[in-house]
Amino acid sequence: MNHLIYLRTFLDAYRAGSLTRAAQRLGITQPSASAHIAALEEMLGKPLFVRQARGVAPTAAADDLARSVAAHLDGIETTMGAAQARSTHLSGTVHLVGPAEYLSARIGPALAPLAIEGLRLRIQTGNRDRIYAALEEGHADLAVTASPPDGNVHGFAELDRERLLLVAAPVLAERAKARIITAEFLCGLPCLAYDETLPLLRPFFEQVFGKTPDMQAVATAPDLRILIGMAQAGTGWTVLPDYLCADALASGSLVELPTPRPGPDNSLYLAWNKAALRHPRIVYVRDFLLTKSNAMPDMSS
Repeated sequence: MNHLIYLRTFLDAYRAGSLTRAAQRLGITQPSASAHIAALEEMLGKPLFVRQARGVAPTAAADDLARSVAAHLDGIETTMGAAQARSTHLSGTVHLVGPAEYLSARIGPALAPLAIEGLRLRIQTGNRDRIYAALEEGHADLAVTASPPDGNVHGFAELDRERLLLVAAPVLAERAKARIITAEFLCGLPCLAYDETLPLLRPFFEQVFGKTPDMQAVATAPDLRILIGMAQAGTGWTVLPDYLCADALASGSLVELPTPRPGPDNSLYLAWNKAALRHPRIVYVRDFLLTKSNAMPDMSS
């Protein structure tokens, strides 16, 4: 039985790059985590980590051991967590992080049954870097992200898909009537973007026009809901996910501009710390959200 405890501590330390962080995730002291690793190293006759000023670095032996045991340990914990979630009254807090726009439009409204059942929900928002930092540092249990997670570090499943649409207010769309929408034509009109690097606009241009956008936004805002309001006011055109601008398109306050080919489809993922699945409430909320989206956990879970 001790072997399993030692291996669990090893795998958490391997993934976190820190004995201290592994101890926090496991609810044990840092000296206990160190003792588990020392016992495992003695059993194997090989060092598993090189202690550094900040954290630990795995040895080749650690890489081999992680590849051998990770799927088995994760599978055991996932199975136990799911069984407990079905058989116990759930309580406690679940921390969720993701893009503010998607959480507002899709995730937030779906969470009502969980709060009614007694779970407490703590929701954070941020960009890609902040989302992954919250997940990796243990500040979030579950995360919604538009970038494919690393299956060696996190479990994940596809949660949803979005299509990027080129939209503008009717007054601006009138200028595009009877015209072929080209990259050059759009560059001559004011545009709105999330930030100066033109996220969403860039992949849209690359797929639809086969080139990189060469322009500076007339306005930027790190919340796509602000861009919707500005676009509706006629400030400029922009590129938005379909789920976010569906109501504006239906009401006629925004118009989709015709393009030679459709904009790109992007996947949205639900990701989780594999170690978090030892808590039944995390398994329950994960499965609840994936059921809502009709998704199934990835085999890397």
